[in-house]
Amino acid sequence: MKPARRARPGRFRSQLAYHLLLSPTVILVIIFSYIPMVGILMAFQKYNVTKGIFGSPFIGLDNFIRVFTANNIDQVMFNTVFIATMKIIAGLVASVTFALLLNELRSRVFVRTVQTMIYLPYFLSWVILSGILIEILSPSTGVVNNLIKSLGFQPIYFLGKDTLFPYVLVASDTWKNFGYGTIIYLAALTSIDPSLYEAARVDGANYNQQLRHITLPGILPIITLMSVLSLGNLLNAGFDQVFNMINPQVYTTGEILDLTVYNLGIRKANFSTATAVGLVKSLISFVLITVSFRLARRFAGYHIF
Repeated sequence: MKPARRARPGRFRSQLAYHLLLSPTVILVIIFSYIPMVGILMAFQKYNVTKGIFGSPFIGLDNFIRVFTANNIDQVMFNTVFIATMKIIAGLVASVTFALLLNELRSRVFVRTVQTMIYLPYFLSWVILSGILIEILSPSTGVVNNLIKSLGFQPIYFLGKDTLFPYVLVASDTWKNFGYGTIIYLAALTSIDPSLYEAARVDGANYNQQLRHITLPGILPIITLMSVLSLGNLLNAGFDQVFNMINPQVYTTGEILDLTVYNLGIRKANFSTATAVGLVKSLISFVLITVSFRLARRFAGYHIF
């Protein structure tokens, strides 16, 4: 026992530089993430700005009752889960498919060029991309509708039809983010032993058989890991994107939980109800993240601790 006790201070001293490098980030997280959690109290209060958090009266669960009895809460929850689920599925399919296609190319220069091109939108904010999409999809001057009109069809108001708007969100989000996933799956493909393909070709296996029995099983752990970890984002349908692209005509199918929090808290100054909605979302997300890490540990061997 004595050697173990002596090893701890020495171990800490040997890693002191790493702790010092990490300390600014830890301090920022404490200041901007943990200390503001005191504001959760507003969810149980009739918050008054002049009285502050510690002076406002407590009203118990009234704010939560108001949230769950709101007329549109069912539609907002459905929109959030539907849009988020479609984004996860579309992003996964697009990333894996494109990675498989790029993996078949032999020109490394061309592959790197394509990688750079599809990865660039990932670094652009939705403020910029939404402006570009609004111009491209414009029913009067947009490139897409000009092409549709040249084919003899009527223009389509992509951002003004409530039935189309969720799919526009999914398609544009996939276009922005699938490059990131593609790089991950390309890296996974490089870890597959080339001798497996050589042995398969000797045995007469064609491309489809190699894909089904070698390539996909080889990257299946990464696909499983990425899919499982994405469960934690099931209630994050993308506030930045929706906020910059939504309009009153598509609120029925486009309003999500984060936008509801913004409307209640910022536009209507109803801080208590907005905090209650945010707290419910955070609790559900916490459960989903916990489940996702347990599933990742079981099916993909992923350990965070």
